[in-house]
Amino acid sequence: MNNKQKAVLDLLKEDCRTPLEQMAVMLNMDIEEVAETIDNLERDRIILRYRPVINYDKAEPNMVEAMIEVKVTPQRDFGFDAIAKRITSFEEVRSLYLMSGTYDLLIQVSAPNLKELAQFVSNRLSPLETVTGTSTSFVLKRYKQDGIIFDLPDGDRRLSVTP
Repeated sequence: MNNKQKAVLDLLKEDCRTPLEQMAVMLNMDIEEVAETIDNLERDRIILRYRPVINYDKAEPNMVEAMIEVKVTPQRDFGFDAIAKRITSFEEVRSLYLMSGTYDLLIQVSAPNLKELAQFVSNRLSPLETVTGTSTSFVLKRYKQDGIIFDLPDGDRRLSVTP
């Protein structure tokens, strides 16, 4: 990845709604060059999707989120990829990571209520043939996600500058 691509990505990570004209000025590039860089990043599957960071406590206050640590037995010739592919197909799964440490996979899941989330773990995830153990932790409150701090006090949100 070259420096221009990294600079464009950095701006998009900060706010993907920034107009091309503004990005061009900020990056000292032509609008066409910014647009072409973004097109290339999308074509190369570096940028996969644009999406907002949502405060679900306000948007969907009854939704239940959890992080599930999963121990699995890797399959010969496939390692963890086969079981990861199967788990990603479940609609409750929002994110899935291969981890180092005491467990193999970390799954971020959500469901409309606690009962449905518990049924997902007990009826769909745990019975998978290569799953040897799970540990579920529920999200009680989100303070920061993707660099965005939740529940900032109203008023001036600028950082203070001291000499």
